[in-house]
Amino acid sequence: MPSVKLKKFKKSNKMKIAVYPGTFDPITNGHISLIQRACGLFDGLIVAVAKNAGKAPMFGHAERYRLVKESTGHFEKVEVIKFDGLLANLAKKKGACSIIRGLRAVSDFEYEFQMALMNRRLAHEIETVFLMPSLSWVYLSSTIVKDVAVNKGEVDGLVPAAVARAIARKLNLKKKNQNG
Repeated sequence: MPSVKLKKFKKSNKMKIAVYPGTFDPITNGHISLIQRACGLFDGLIVAVAKNAGKAPMFGHAERYRLVKESTGHFEKVEVIKFDGLLANLAKKKGACSIIRGLRAVSDFEYEFQMALMNRRLAHEIETVFLMPSLSWVYLSSTIVKDVAVNKGEVDGLVPAAVARAIARKLNLKKKNQNG
């Protein structure tokens, strides 16, 4: 049997940076799972908190940024930034080689596939990498967390502790404003 010769690969001093964008309204343990997985694949991860004016967020842009920063502070490879605009432009500006997107179920794939193709058209040198959260978080989304919280359900264990406290404060304040 002939032996296979492998090419020698040049080692690059360039860090492999990825961007993980989202509205993170709020950041969940599913997001944290993806961040942890991405940190294992890349030298650095930029978590980009999108302004996304098209959605009606529970938390404002600055609040979401603060909560993501607080929830990811224990990851050495993570930088949290705020952004508004085209993701492909941000990724190029930051020198990223990849964009991280999460897939929970087949229903996520069509939208994410379209976005990946558009980002490829805008920045052909940047690859989209799809990651799945750990199995225990596959069902979890920010929308589900907000629905549970608004309907007085327990969100502890679904989101980082700082986020659970912020949701409780936000809903308590909202309740006081409606009563007063």
